[in-house]
Amino acid sequence: MPFSYPKIEKLCSKILISKLFEKNQRITKYPLRLIWLEAALPAKVPVQSVVSVSKRRFKKAVTRNLLKRRMREAFRLNKNELYSSVITENKQLALMFIYQSNDILPFSTIEKVMVFLLNELRAKVSPTKASGSGLNIL
Repeated sequence: MPFSYPKIEKLCSKILISKLFEKNQRITKYPLRLIWLEAALPAKVPVQSVVSVSKRRFKKAVTRNLLKRRMREAFRLNKNELYSSVITENKQLALMFIYQSNDILPFSTIEKVMVFLLNELRAKVSPTKASGSGLNIL
């Protein structure tokens, strides 16, 4: 799967975004929070995602855009394993990443947390694989 992040993979539906907050399925690890929902997406892609940085924490748009670019890039580089597990389960996910820190953190920190969140999500979406691999070791 290519390392691209086309427009079709970006979540734009206000209805789905509001449903994300209603269901309250979240994984948090500083400085990011991942809110996710298993739903039928309008596009034929396994995952659609959106990133958010609070205007209250970062007043300047330049800073907010910098952090959003870093979050999107970290997701783009590490999404392939999540996509493969979602495709094998025949599911579609809507994701929202929220930046929670008051500081501007480097890309390496954001990427490490993004990898952790995607692995946790993968374990929650396909628990049979996670538990099945553990049973084979024993």
